[in-house]
Amino acid sequence: MVTFVDRVQVHLQAGRGGNGCVSIRREKFKPLAGPDGGAGGHGGDIVILADPQVTTLLDYHRRPHRSAENGGYGAGDYRAGTNGAELVLPVPVGTVVKDEAGETLIDLTEPGTRFLAAKGGLGGLGNHALASSKRKAPGFALLGTEGGSGTLTLELKTIADVALVGYPSAGKSSLIAAMSAAKPKIADYPFTTLHPNLGVVQVADHRFTVADVPGLIEGASEGRGLGLDFLRHVERCSALLHVLDCATLEPGRDPLSDLEVILRELAAYPVPDGQTPLLERPQLIALNKIDVPEARELAAFVRPDLEARGYRVFEISTVSHEGLRELSFALAELVEEARARELAEAVDQPRIVLQPQAVDDGGFRVVPEGGSYGTLYRILGAKPERWVEQTDFANDEAVGYLADRLQKLGVEDALVKAGATAGSTVVIGPGSGVVFDWEPTVTSAAEVQLGARGTDLRVEQNGRRTNKERRTEYHERMDAKTEARAELEREREAGMWDQQS
Repeated sequence: MVTFVDRVQVHLQAGRGGNGCVSIRREKFKPLAGPDGGAGGHGGDIVILADPQVTTLLDYHRRPHRSAENGGYGAGDYRAGTNGAELVLPVPVGTVVKDEAGETLIDLTEPGTRFLAAKGGLGGLGNHALASSKRKAPGFALLGTEGGSGTLTLELKTIADVALVGYPSAGKSSLIAAMSAAKPKIADYPFTTLHPNLGVVQVADHRFTVADVPGLIEGASEGRGLGLDFLRHVERCSALLHVLDCATLEPGRDPLSDLEVILRELAAYPVPDGQTPLLERPQLIALNKIDVPEARELAAFVRPDLEARGYRVFEISTVSHEGLRELSFALAELVEEARARELAEAVDQPRIVLQPQAVDDGGFRVVPEGGSYGTLYRILGAKPERWVEQTDFANDEAVGYLADRLQKLGVEDALVKAGATAGSTVVIGPGSGVVFDWEPTVTSAAEVQLGARGTDLRVEQNGRRTNKERRTEYHERMDAKTEARAELEREREAGMWDQQS
């Protein structure tokens, strides 16, 4: 059985970055010619693409887990790892992408729009890139980072100018087939249409799209039948065409009662903020199947009542194509008016202002957290968290390199300002993170203030001598040398030793 799918959840995992390589170049007569380890390749991204050739989300319903390719490892002789291939997920135009909290991330209303759903991990640098004048032959490399992951909801809302609204088997599929080149499935039983069908209608110089979506029944706004799955596709349409069946044989049904049911369901459906309610949009009525004599008589009977309520009514037949030309021109007129309104509203929309990053933004923050065992200082920020992930903690040299990077970033200054002291517990990253006991680094520039306010332990423990102390020590040393010479002269004169001995 074919299932109607216009809302799916996909679980994404971008590719992991490859690790850097630790290698020392060896040549003839040069057994240690310097580091030549290459960097790892970046992991593959996952991109969602609005593709006009795709019409359903059924493939993601069957295979919701998608993963991109990992980056290759670096190698010696300066060889970098291969980058992971980008994974492109094509979706129908009109797909809305939401996060796990239900917030809309992007609305893919334009063909060819790309959305980066999961960023691939960064490849780690090899020891060649880490070499410097002070670290000529690093014995470590950086690890690759994990690729982005998460669960996204893909919700399809058909993009069309006109929505064909009506009961199942009212003739909507036949109407779209007669007005356009679309070839939907047509049969005489309820819920023949299990997925939206789009058709392009060309009338003189006007071109617009019509959507044949699953039929509407009583209780649809409460989820009955295909319910909300149908109504979701009406949100984007600028005009509605009520297709009423004048030849139905079901007891208790007629065009007027069908219209009342449809209007109640459309009124009960909540549209998103900023959109026009469904019943406030332009509406036309098509009395279908007038090729049947009894249906023609019924259409002529109910038409005055519908026109008295303010509707423009068209009697049509999808078999003989009677009345379709007049209906097409009327729909084209509504669509042109709606497009003119949208253009005017687009001109009045405020401009998007891009704000640059603040100058004093260090890229991280220190958050003190109280607990049963004292205060814990948590460091949050993209750079420190990434650096920790790239560090091989089994390598002491790599850990030292991490400490140097954090110190240059200003983490120690921020910890001191937050009230941290030597031995304080520091965590880098959210959750459990990486926990360590902080030991301040003493630098020659005295950038880290230690001790209480107004004091500095390094100044108090300063052992440098003053000039006066140096002069006094020099004179004492010279006096001691003079006294030693005099003592030796006295011993010689006393005959205790002579020059020859």
